[in-house]
Amino acid sequence: MTEPTITPLQPMPDDWQRALAVVAHPDDLEYGCSAAIAAWTGAGREIAYVLATRGEAGIDTLEPARCGPLREREQRASAAVVGVSVVEFLDHEDGVIEYGTALRRDIAAAVRRHRPELVITLNHRDTWGGVAWNTPDHVAVGRATLDAAADAGNRWIFPDLAEQGLEPWNGVRWVAVAGSSTPTHAVDATAGLERAVRSLLEHRTYIEALTDEDPETYVRGFLTRHAEATGERFGGRPAVAFKLFSR
Repeated sequence: MTEPTITPLQPMPDDWQRALAVVAHPDDLEYGCSAAIAAWTGAGREIAYVLATRGEAGIDTLEPARCGPLREREQRASAAVVGVSVVEFLDHEDGVIEYGTALRRDIAAAVRRHRPELVITLNHRDTWGGVAWNTPDHVAVGRATLDAAADAGNRWIFPDLAEQGLEPWNGVRWVAVAGSSTPTHAVDATAGLERAVRSLLEHRTYIEALTDEDPETYVRGFLTRHAEATGERFGGRPAVAFKLFSR
């Protein structure tokens, strides 16, 4: 029998300056791709975060009214570790985000506000690699982000946004999906991995509710394993993978 061929991942484009990352919850980016974000901000690129929710339904032992503000604080601290100072929340309800025009409109408005060349989101497929079922929030936000990248450039979709001063932005050149089971591109995580570890550790309340393992041991092990596994398709360097859609 012949050995299965491993398709190498291509380097992500680097001829851009502004990116917008759109996900459902606090910690989605830290589990998914913050080592890449750290590398990009370290190279002088501008990245803003938009989160659909505050993650208020994410910790069983904390009621949403207490959990939401706490997780927002942790997210802002986490973003700062990787060089991101702009963090916005859309105030959709955690756990029951609905895919539809309201969500697309909110994300299109964010794209028009920030005018990115690259938009980043998280796995919008039903499963994680055919093994674990994805959450409805991830599916809704990921799919809506892919759609909103186009909506943002069409003045006849959500025309009220232009009336509010948000003129169409047709400058999105790519949408990059982290956590895809069919990635096409990758970013070397070597320079950003340590900051990614510290960034995820800022979500300490969530992590302590999630596992009995020492938080730093858990975080470092999780991120390192994934970066090294991706690196097997990226010249042996630890990496963060994306499915890249060109526009």
